[in-house]
Amino acid sequence: MIPLELIDTADLPDGGQLRLMHRGQDYSILFGRNELMSSRLRGSEEALATLAWEPIANRSKPKFLIGGLGMGFTMRAAIKILPPGAKIIVSELVPKVLEWAKGPLAHIFGDSLSDPRVDVQIEDVRAMIAETNGSYDAILLDVDNGPDGLIHAENDRLYSKYGLRSAYAALRAGGVLAVWSAYPDHAFAQRLRGAGFEVNEVKVRATGGKKGAHHIVWVAIKPGNK
Repeated sequence: MIPLELIDTADLPDGGQLRLMHRGQDYSILFGRNELMSSRLRGSEEALATLAWEPIANRSKPKFLIGGLGMGFTMRAAIKILPPGAKIIVSELVPKVLEWAKGPLAHIFGDSLSDPRVDVQIEDVRAMIAETNGSYDAILLDVDNGPDGLIHAENDRLYSKYGLRSAYAALRAGGVLAVWSAYPDHAFAQRLRGAGFEVNEVKVRATGGKKGAHHIVWVAIKPGNK
């Protein structure tokens, strides 16, 4: 068997590290024993972008905020489907992740980071949501393995009643909050509804095909004129 090899590490604000690993042609980002991202599995991260876009696909100049760069699967899916007038802001908390995108993972990212619609900012997505009022058409969150602060304890606030109300306020009428998770969470779906969203919980294959594990994408829509 080909051994799993360490490429680099990235320190996290709350302590701990992300590890960039590879085995042959496969790359992964790990936190402890948790695999946060793998180059083998991109289907559900791509679905995060496509499912968020479907309810607002009539908008000619949509403004997307993506929380979490990772391996860029969600960002590149957004680049593929959004119109020329779109703006795609990517918030990444860990600077090393952007360095990896330009270095050992550059063959995966291709020329996506140079797309004129893309703006990657080293910033906490919570702050970017909190400082905005009614200007985003979609907010996409893939910063943990689910709706809890796994790698950054402060992310718990993203999924709290307060955090969801903040996201609601940051969206335009008819806008979409889409949240990725490796597992279902009934209580979180209820909090989304309690914050005023119309909620659809979608099961998607991690592989993007017809086999493999399911992940969850919550598509939460702010009521109002689109």
